[in-house]
Amino acid sequence: MTTAEHPVLPRQSSPPDEGGGRRPEDRRRMIRRRLITATIIVLLIGVPAGYLLISAGQSRRSGQDKEAEASAQGLREGWPSRMQRRIFEVPIPGDAVDVQYYETNNWKASRMYVQFRTSSAGLDRFLSRLGSGRAALTDGDVTVGARDTKIAGWYFGQGVDWAGTTHTNKDPRPTQNITVDMTDPASPVVYVVSAATP
Repeated sequence: MTTAEHPVLPRQSSPPDEGGGRRPEDRRRMIRRRLITATIIVLLIGVPAGYLLISAGQSRRSGQDKEAEASAQGLREGWPSRMQRRIFEVPIPGDAVDVQYYETNNWKASRMYVQFRTSSAGLDRFLSRLGSGRAALTDGDVTVGARDTKIAGWYFGQGVDWAGTTHTNKDPRPTQNITVDMTDPASPVVYVVSAATP
């Protein structure tokens, strides 16, 4: 017989019982493989989803904080941000306590109102960092105007040893009106209105 008379058949695999083929996967191995696959899927989907939820929550809280700050009326407790202190050039001394502030902005001017209690040395540090000094304070002088007093909710009445000064800078740097309650010289209370013109 010739080759043409005998068709060539493709080689077939041996039946499984003859040991020539792939063994069926045992149950333990199958469960392990499925567990690894499920873990990978959870990590690929769960980690980014978790990150998005955390990021959205942080963004929402940040927006709420900014909204609360923008809608606040009058002084609020706490320190102004480092950027606010730098922009308005209000170098609050490190030993200051009872710090409060309020910022207003409009197309004419931006103002930051700051109040804090400090030590005698802290007052000297504050004034020197501004480029001023205790000698610039005028006894009995209240340099914060009536409009700013009303906005901040301050009261500069009788029976208090007031001293004040105005530290003027060239535009666009801010000008600070400073009034100090010197009734207790060891623990003065400082009131600052820093106004910057855009």
